[in-house]
Order: sequence, then C-alpha cells, then structure tokens
Amino acid sequence: MSAELDFTFSDTVAGYVTGYDPERAVLDLKTSDGRPLRADVSALTDAEFLRNLGGPAIDATAHVPDLLVPGRHLFVQGTFYPGGRFEAKHLTFLGRRPGEYNFEEQGWWAEQLDELARFYRRAQFGRKNPVDYADYRTMLRLGGDKSDHHVQETDTISRLVYGMASAYMLTGNEDFLGVAERGTEYLRAHMRFVDRDEDVVYWYHGIDVRDGVETKLFTSEFGDDYDALPAYEQIYALVGPTQAYRVTGDPRIAEDIDGTLRLFHKFFHDPERGGYFSHVDPILLSPHHQSLGHNRSRKNWNSVGDHAPAYLINLFLATGDKRHADMLEETFDLITEHFPDPDSPFVQERFHADWSPDREWGWQQDRAVVGHNLKIAWNLMRMNAIRPKESYRRLAEQIGRSMPAVGSDTRRGGWYDVVERTIRDGEQVPRFSWHDRKAWWQQEQAILAYMILAGNTGDEEFLRQAREASSFYNAYFLDHDEGGVYFNVLANGTPYLLGTERLKGSHSMSMYHASELCFLATVYGRLLLHDQPLTLWFKPRPDGFSDRVLRVAPDALPPGRVRLEWVEVDGRPYGEFDPVAMTVSLPDTTQDLVVRAHLSPLENR
Repeated sequence: MSAELDFTFSDTVAGYVTGYDPERAVLDLKTSDGRPLRADVSALTDAEFLRNLGGPAIDATAHVPDLLVPGRHLFVQGTFYPGGRFEAKHLTFLGRRPGEYNFEEQGWWAEQLDELARFYRRAQFGRKNPVDYADYRTMLRLGGDKSDHHVQETDTISRLVYGMASAYMLTGNEDFLGVAERGTEYLRAHMRFVDRDEDVVYWYHGIDVRDGVETKLFTSEFGDDYDALPAYEQIYALVGPTQAYRVTGDPRIAEDIDGTLRLFHKFFHDPERGGYFSHVDPILLSPHHQSLGHNRSRKNWNSVGDHAPAYLINLFLATGDKRHADMLEETFDLITEHFPDPDSPFVQERFHADWSPDREWGWQQDRAVVGHNLKIAWNLMRMNAIRPKESYRRLAEQIGRSMPAVGSDTRRGGWYDVVERTIRDGEQVPRFSWHDRKAWWQQEQAILAYMILAGNTGDEEFLRQAREASSFYNAYFLDHDEGGVYFNVLANGTPYLLGTERLKGSHSMSMYHASELCFLATVYGRLLLHDQPLTLWFKPRPDGFSDRVLRVAPDALPPGRVRLEWVEVDGRPYGEFDPVAMTVSLPDTTQDLVVRAHLSPLENR
C-alpha cells in the first residue's frame, strides 16, 4: 500500500506466509502475484479455521504462533494506517498444515450441497411433505423468508430442480429427489406450452399467482429482454428437468427436451452462418423482427454457449446421443472461431448476425464479464473430453493463463464482475465498469475452470488458482448465520446486502450455481485431482431410458481416467455394467430402482 495515504481503512489480504517473528509479532506475507506485505500481530488478533456451511466455528487464536509457518495460505483482515502499517485483526487459516485445505476433505462439497438443499427446501416449502409448488416464490429474503412478490419464474424453479436432483445424486436423500420430481411436474403443468402446429415446446417466462388467480407470463419480464422470447430463458428452463432426467430417465422429460430442441433449431438457429440468435419475436418467432429493438438479429454467449453447461452436456451424458454431441461441436467450433479477440485478453461476447462484434449493445458495450471468460475455458475442457480438438484445449489454456492478471483480485483473492475490455495506455489492469464487488456465480466459474484445467493438465499453476478461488469462496460467501450463500461480497469479502443483491432468491439467483459448484467440485476434486472414489445415486423409472441403459459418468471427463468399480441395485450387488463405458444395463421391472454407482480414478494421467 502507498505510504502517501493519510487515512485509515480496513481491508483483507490473501497471502502465503514467508516469515513470522514471534518476539516482534511481525508477520511477512507474499500475495498471489508475488508482492510482499508485512502485518503486525497483537494480543488482540483472533483467528479461526475455515469452516463449511453448517459446520461449527473452530477457534485458532491460542495456536496462532504455531500456525504462522512459511508456506501457509491464509486470509488476514486488518487495518491500514498512514505510512503503510498494516495491523492484523483477524486471521482465517485454510487448513491444519501448510498445503492443506479444508475444502479438499473428501466430504466437504457434498456436505455443503446437503446444507444448501435443506436451506432452499425449508425456505420454499417449510415442513410440507410432499412439497407444494403453489407455495414457491422467486424472491427470497436473506434468511429465506418470502417476499410479497407473487411471480413464479420458470427458470428459477428449474434451477431449484437442478440443485435438488444434484443433491440426490451426491447424498441419496430421497426427499431431495421428491422436491426435484414435483418441481419438474409443476413446470410441465404450468410453465410449458406445446405448440402442435409447429411441433415445438417452449416455456413461459413464469406465472403470476396473485390472489389465487394464475396469470401466464408469455414473454420475458426482465428489462434486457422485455416483451421477447430470449434464448437463455428457454435454455435454463431445461437445466433442472435435464438433471432430473439423468436420475430417473422419465420419458416425458425426454419429450419436452426434444420439443425444446426443435424450437431452438427451427426458430433460434442461424442456418446460414451457424449459431443461435439471442431473441425471437413472440408473435412471428422471428429473430429479425423490428419489435426486438437492440436484440434484433443478435447472437451472444448465452444464446450460443450456454446450451452446453445448462443442459446439453448433461443431456449427452444421459443419452450418449450423437445428435447432442454434434450440436455441442457446432457451438464450440463457433466459439473458438469467433469469440477470441487478438487485441484483448477477453473474449468477444456479443455479435451481429454475420458474427461481426457488437460493441454497442445495451449495458455491455465494450465490456467483459469475467465469469463468462472462465465459463468458456471450463466448458471447452469438458467438450475436449467428448470430441477432442487442439483448438478447444488451446483456447481453454490460453484463457486460463491470461485471466488471473486481468480478472482476479491478486491481493485479496476472489474474482471480479464486469470490467472494460480495452486497457488504456499506461494502465496495468482493466478498469471496473461499475464496482469491484464479487458475485457468487463468477467464483463458481473460476473454481471449476481451474479445477478441470488442473485435472486435465497436471499444471501446478492451474491447481494454485483453483485453490485460491475455492479459498475465497468458502471463506466469504457461505452465510453461517442464515444459510445459503451470499449473492455478492465487497472486494474485501464483506457481504454486500443492498437491493436485490441482498436476496437469496431472485430473477438472477436460485439454487443452480451454488449446487453446480458443489456437485462438480466433488467430481473434479475426487476423480481428477485427489485420487478419491465417488459414489452416485440414481433412481430409474420402470419406463425410464428407452434403451434401458443407465449412463453414470458424472461429467465429461478425460477418456481413460475413471472406471466404474461396482454397482448396487436396490441394495444388492449387480453385475450387468460396463466399467469402461460407465454404463449399467437395467433389468426389466415394474418398480423404480435405486442404483448406486461407485466410480474410481485411474492413475494414467
């Protein structure tokens, strides 16, 4: 910090211990980007170990002198004084010993997902069993209480369904699956429209259930997309049902997904130049109608790339269908061709119909969403496991290596939100577009991107970035008082609790990103990074999966890295499975089956 400052302020520093003098009570640190910093430690400095959601606080104050050993990664919260002196007030230790991280314990992320599922189940439905989605509300206050906002948005219900289905897969808790299945039924009954003339399915923005009267909201009510059918709302309507389909194989879900895919291909797809338009007019279902305004004839990251993480990779995992791999390949080929910008470390995110960059759209202009860059790197590595291409791997690694310097907070930890893509002459890093706050979903993208990059390449720098991102998220985003995770924190990790960012449920937040992080951090951590086994639960219906094959691969993983070791059906050992393909041949039955699939990593990196 500059010695010219003439005021005090509190801040957080993330760093690695380089030395500690107990007689002088002076702690020396090195930040993520290698800058030295000295902190004074006093008798008033307290300390704790990192704790999980729902876990007890563990005081470490009495052991501070023994814990401050070289190489240890920690957070220091304190006060900066004029002249640059930094006085430590609170220390957060991330593990018991240097190089150890509590979140790398085998059950950490699964336990966090269990807590998240319990929070959202309690907030939305209380103790009702079975749950009643008539009680569901999009808007949830900080503690999970419902607001007086009466709109039930399709996408937020779908995101809740995703989280509950994922929680079942990791925990086997039947209650979570029940919440997911009833949510899927509710979506089908209230939010789905089957257009038999066009042979497509599309999804309402939501319904207003005010005063006991149900009013369908056909077009989007969200400002950027008002009075149009945005692709991303149709995309995220599938996120939950698709994850539920992976568990049960419900053929009705498969029909809905296929109908929505026909919608994408018939009305959003560009048959001439490829890709998917971001919006269509609700009357003519045209992406080129003048009523769309600034969304007319536009493509963007969400309409092209978000198919993959939201539902398409999971759909391919569940079906093995070549159609879905082909669609994935088209989208990722377009991303590698059109998204990179030779003049910026950030990708382009918005385009005209001819793929020329659109740098004048709405709020985005020539700005970068940091999390979208990380999301592209993460999903390129997943796609590389499905149909390997050097272009996928090369762009993913390029993004992974360039992003920390321009998108992360190398002094405090964590990842920023929206920054200016153009770096002015003389500037070292991009400028913040509006603020330096950090959103929960962008931390997720960083953690998963660097975990999968580390797991595929063995690169220690990627592993370091994954650990630093996981450290900040687990230290500052978990709400130990009310449950769930915070939407945004300030740069120093303090929760930002104003406006819609104070909420635990909103148009932008349901259970999806936090639960996806828990699910896939478990998968990548155990199977790719730490050589730990993983058991998943499934519950196929008697009419589930038309070929009667249950595919249990938890994600798109590098070929030859994971093996299906054993299977149980209804609590008994079952031998009809392929350990390499990770498939289970299901027996004919008239009842639902409970299938446990035990996966083990292979040491052939």
